[in-house]
Amino acid sequence: MPGKKTAVIAIGGNSLIRDRDHQRIEDQYEVAKETTYYIADMIEAGWNVAIGHGNGPQVGFILRQSEVAARVENLPETPLDVCGAESQGLIGYLLQQNLQNELFRRKIQQNVATVITQVLVDINDPAFKNPSKPIGGFMTEEEARRRAAQLGWTVVEDAGRGWRRVVASPFPKEVVELDTIKALINAGVIVITVGGGGIPVYDKGNGDYVGAPAVIDKDFASSLLAQEINADLFIISTAVEKVALNFGKPDQQWIDRMTVAQAKAYMAEGHFARGSMLPKIQAILNYLEHGGKQAFITNPENIGRALKGETGTWIVP
Repeated sequence: MPGKKTAVIAIGGNSLIRDRDHQRIEDQYEVAKETTYYIADMIEAGWNVAIGHGNGPQVGFILRQSEVAARVENLPETPLDVCGAESQGLIGYLLQQNLQNELFRRKIQQNVATVITQVLVDINDPAFKNPSKPIGGFMTEEEARRRAAQLGWTVVEDAGRGWRRVVASPFPKEVVELDTIKALINAGVIVITVGGGGIPVYDKGNGDYVGAPAVIDKDFASSLLAQEINADLFIISTAVEKVALNFGKPDQQWIDRMTVAQAKAYMAEGHFARGSMLPKIQAILNYLEHGGKQAFITNPENIGRALKGETGTWIVP
């Protein structure tokens, strides 16, 4: 909507699942309800908002359901790109309905829409030869190795949190539905988009798009979206209030603010875990180095305080 500042908020797919005992859709719905409450605070404060989200656990569940159905009922398996599309609809619905309900309670007359979004990738991206993107829930090492043997998965240990399946994670090149997203934002619609990093597609060379068997990092896709809509602010909502140096060690140190140069130095020193905080920092640097203004990382309940400069880790040019 003209006259308002625009923020892109990237929500982690893992953040919708509190723990192993709360993985049901009903449980995720309650977490989405809490998350959208804090986003509604931003909207009430006068921000235009576009919401991106991860889908790692959810697309993993959809894949697993497909595999079990194929083995037990002889049903056709669902391709990974279609699983991504299904997860966009699923998570978009949870966020969309909860945000609509919260805005209604606050008597804010703004519409919310989920856009099933394709994101263009290069089929020759080296990522297709080196799977690295975690999807699905966390597993024990024993379970992960068993599934790798039975199903041909590539599995890795994920930042001390458990074992996960990994697939190709190509770099996003273009948001295919960008013009539609811009039109909705300009009309004052709260848009949920680039879900799970977007459905990865590639150009066959004749202008036709084809789905790719991959998962795009939601932080990189949200960063690209923030660049392409010229967002005033990029927010990554995650499990921690602030970013830390020496995370989990006796000399851990929380960071309130850092410049691009400082962030690069910390990255070079190995402070940010590859499967956890590193892609978030890299995504923000991509945004800032392509004309972005400012960004911060915090957990959902502290977005409002971070906007007031009271918490969160701010990253600036």
